[in-house]
Amino acid sequence: MSGFLSPRPLTTVGGSREPRGRLAYAELRAGLHHQARAHAEEGLRAARRLGQRNFGAQHHALLALVFSLVDADGATEHHGEAALAVARPHGLLQVSTMAEWARARADLGHGRAEQAAIRLGPLLRPGPRRGHFGLWMLAVPCLVEATVLAGLDDDVTDMVDLYAGWAALGADAQATAQLTRLRALTARDEDCDALYQQALAEHEAAGESQFEHARTLLAYGMWLRRRRRLLEARLQLRAALVGFERCGAVLWEERARSELRATGDSAASDDVSALGRLTAQQQRVAGLVSSGATNREVATRLSLSPRTVDHHLRNIFSQLGVRSRVELALLMNGEQTERSGGSGKA
Repeated sequence: MSGFLSPRPLTTVGGSREPRGRLAYAELRAGLHHQARAHAEEGLRAARRLGQRNFGAQHHALLALVFSLVDADGATEHHGEAALAVARPHGLLQVSTMAEWARARADLGHGRAEQAAIRLGPLLRPGPRRGHFGLWMLAVPCLVEATVLAGLDDDVTDMVDLYAGWAALGADAQATAQLTRLRALTARDEDCDALYQQALAEHEAAGESQFEHARTLLAYGMWLRRRRRLLEARLQLRAALVGFERCGAVLWEERARSELRATGDSAASDDVSALGRLTAQQQRVAGLVSSGATNREVATRLSLSPRTVDHHLRNIFSQLGVRSRVELALLMNGEQTERSGGSGKA
């Protein structure tokens, strides 16, 4: 398990370039998707040249994972099927699990939650384990999210508890934040807000995968939208959009844009990019101020001093080019306004 998840120096193994797959996977986990694609494609060419089908299948599965962020021209399905064509008859559990995980992640990106749950269920549900343990754990968040979003009756608390054991091992820097996201997805309504904010703080502390951070922002924004907290939803969804843009997750960008449109936001690129330049704490302050909170109320909510809130708000006004709380609310509301007048104080 640890050898598969950790990069090793590139060497030859029996004339093959097999460790290239390990490097590509490590890059994929770190959010370096372009590098992962380049190394997986190089490894696939080498495997074909040397006639090593098993290693070729591994690189097809890696490419399926890369393309599950983009899914251009059905590339995820193409590489997933190519991997499974070799993996299934040869019993390659790592490869099979990666390929199915990739296909399910693309389903989620397209908004096909029920299809993703159906695809992952046989691999990840309690019972005879047919997937590779380490990858099986990494795919659990997709199954939980898919099951919840699809509105299926299946109880996923056992899966969340199992993932909690994995997160406690400390093998995955993002696992703690992802676990909190899963708890938010499955919690009572009154507990969700605090759990999503906790998950975002944990992502920020871990400081690694921008893709997973953006997925938490997306999940939070979707939850807020369904509760008609539209200003707050737009803030989270715009931040998710910027995160997906930065890591090249085009498929997930489109999903975030779709959710933004559902809030009545035009998702104009200039506004999104501007909001994306704010720090996570500034985004929280901006969201609360735009919903009508005073500086003192923001300070109490975020456990800050009023002076710190004032400092954050002045920086937010400067970075976004707005001059009042009203203009800030209009910007976050997606409305096109002329920024004239308005000399509100931070």
